[in-house]
Amino acid sequence: MKKILHITSSPRGEDSNSTRLGRRIIEKLRNQYPGSTVTVNDLVENDYEHLQIEQIGAFKIPPEDQTSAQRAALRVSDHTVEELLDADIIVISFPLYNFNIPSSLKAWIDHAVRPGMTFTYATGRPEGLLKGKKVYLAMAANGVYSDGPMKPFNFAEPYLRYILGFVGLTDITLFRIEGSGIPGVMETATEKGLQSVEIG
Repeated sequence: MKKILHITSSPRGEDSNSTRLGRRIIEKLRNQYPGSTVTVNDLVENDYEHLQIEQIGAFKIPPEDQTSAQRAALRVSDHTVEELLDADIIVISFPLYNFNIPSSLKAWIDHAVRPGMTFTYATGRPEGLLKGKKVYLAMAANGVYSDGPMKPFNFAEPYLRYILGFVGLTDITLFRIEGSGIPGVMETATEKGLQSVEIG
């Protein structure tokens, strides 16, 4: 039994290929780990706020010294970190927008990367604190970025691998639905991507 956290970031709802791919990953995980629980955090529906000066300032204040206003400013970030700490497996569904992740996912990341909570410089070097967890990335793109001339322009995957590794999430597997905007490829792109999901 595992605690699975599913992060979705597409505004397309039920029509989202990235969400559909994430659900297929979770289906496979639940088959492998019967009795697992799934928590879904829809970043679009929950309207994740981009960081403001109130949060940035409060990040630097020890909890015991925070004012009520600072605690209120950190409520979303605290909840984000709690979900990550509680999860055994994290599935992140995202579309490739303009060669990178959507802003909703970037906002979530900014709330999740917290000094003293998800990473530390206590030893003089950065150390991630979210260790021992498995991450699956479910990416959807209209183009083909796994190979060919567009491969260098997928900035989402290297960024996510780096920032997740920065907080200790280094065990990462990526699945893709790609080519869904290309005639001759789009007709089978979704099913091909869904069929590629294998959980070892």
